[in-house]
Amino acid sequence: MPKFGLLAEHLSCLGILTQDNCHQPAPLSLEALMRAHTGDYVQRFIRGQLTVQEEKDIGLPWSDWLVERTLRAVSGTMLTAHLALEHGLACHLAGGTHHAFPDHGSGFCIFNDLAVAAIDLIHTGRAKKVMIIDCDVHQGDGTTAFFNDSSHVIPVSFHCEENYPLEKQLSGINIPIPKHAEDEEYLAILAQHVPALLAEYQPDFVFYDAGVDVHKDDRLGYVRLTDAGILARDRYVIEHALNSGASVACVIGGGYDHDHSVVAARHSLVHQAAHTIWLERFAS
Repeated sequence: MPKFGLLAEHLSCLGILTQDNCHQPAPLSLEALMRAHTGDYVQRFIRGQLTVQEEKDIGLPWSDWLVERTLRAVSGTMLTAHLALEHGLACHLAGGTHHAFPDHGSGFCIFNDLAVAAIDLIHTGRAKKVMIIDCDVHQGDGTTAFFNDSSHVIPVSFHCEENYPLEKQLSGINIPIPKHAEDEEYLAILAQHVPALLAEYQPDFVFYDAGVDVHKDDRLGYVRLTDAGILARDRYVIEHALNSGASVACVIGGGYDHDHSVVAARHSLVHQAAHTIWLERFAS
């Protein structure tokens, strides 16, 4: 949890996060939340009625604070999407809880912010087709489970083929990254797939999950990207999504290190990439 506040501090020190571009999400609409997640699961989590096994699967002990933080983070992804529609590009300081399924959580993920926000965009008519490009080192298994039969939301997962979860989802678009892949190999895989997928599906909105657990020093990843490799990855995905005509909303995804300031700096790379692109394309 400390990495989120440290990320905001780091971006402020870099001059990227300012009072002019920082937005605070409103409380989450439970109606929007329950368009994605089952009402029973939502209510039991909010009331602190999850089973011991459900809490164990999530990996976080329940508390009133956890409820508030979880709901606010999902609302933040929805706000990021609305800002992206307004401005073309926006980034969240959290988000990417892609292991949460419609009726249960897992892997530090309680509610799936990407699924909630994507379903909201389609339901409200703000977008006609949404693509979720997930570059976290772990498969976005929960996200995929929401959209097995959807023609409006296309989940794409670039993930290490030898990593959590042990049981992978077979639906959606899954592009395995070889264990120990380094910058050049990883970026070549992106180049092989991202432009073609955007051209084939023609989404008008893209969510980008910029997980940094692909870093060579990450505690839970088996991929070996450097800081420069992650920055190049982020710039590549954002630029190609924008070039396709889509609005782009970025979330930070996973990243794990004993030193929270180190992982916060890695998470800042997607904001740095977006900031550079913003200055090149949108700043007057």
